[in-house]
Amino acid sequence: MKVAFSSSFNRAIYKKIKNQPGLEEKFWDCTKIFIENPYDRRLKTHKLSGQFKDLWSFTIDYDIRVVFYFTKNKDESIFIDIGSHNEVY
Repeated sequence: MKVAFSSSFNRAIYKKIKNQPGLEEKFWDCTKIFIENPYDRRLKTHKLSGQFKDLWSFTIDYDIRVVFYFTKNKDESIFIDIGSHNEVY
């Protein structure tokens, strides 16, 4: 699985890392797991619904999630947002 970051994701993760020491390491650990298997049980990957029906999410920490979508060929994903449940949904 290839992973790319949108510009909005880059801004969001910078703000999160700045305010939460240790989050960056957790993010990269989870990203490595995601690259190996996007549906690994540790990530709690799930499809979203409603207005977010084309998006997916996985968990980094108790209340920190990454929102992403798979590209058409399904071997690449684009991370578009990171934050707490209330911030990203």
